[in-house]
Amino acid sequence: MSVEATTAGSSQVRHRVGRAEDFPPGCAKLVTVGRLEVGVFNVDGELHAYRNYCPHRAAPVCLGRVGGTMLPADRGEFIIVDQGKVLMCPWHRWEFDLTTGRTVFELDRRRLIRYSVVREGDEVFVSVPARLVNGA
Repeated sequence: MSVEATTAGSSQVRHRVGRAEDFPPGCAKLVTVGRLEVGVFNVDGELHAYRNYCPHRAAPVCLGRVGGTMLPADRGEFIIVDQGKVLMCPWHRWEFDLTTGRTVFELDRRRLIRYSVVREGDEVFVSVPARLVNGA
C-alpha cells in the first residue's frame, strides 16, 4: 500500500496507512512507513502502532502471535488472561502488552518502540521521527 507523508511538527512525519475499515477489532497488520515496518494492532477498538523490532534480539516481533498470557496456576490448571492483548515474539517467545508495549508482568525494562497512531474520519495515520524516514 502506498503511503502519503505529511509533516506533523518539525520532527515527526505523518503517514496515511489505510482506512479505518482496514483495521477491524483484533486486527494485526504490518505496514510500511517510510523505511520502517510498523505493526498496527486494534485492541478492543483502540489502535496501537509499534516498530517491527524486538528489543530482546531484533526479531520481527510484529509477525508474532497475538493472544493472551498464562498466569501461574496449580498443576494441570491453565489460566489464560488478556486474550487479544499480548504479542508474542516469534523467535524467543517474549510477551509484550499491546496496550503499553511493555513486557508482560514487567519482568524486564525493555519495551517495544511505540508510534502515535490516530484516526481522522475514515483514515488512519502513523507518525514516526522524520530522521527514520528521510535518512537524516
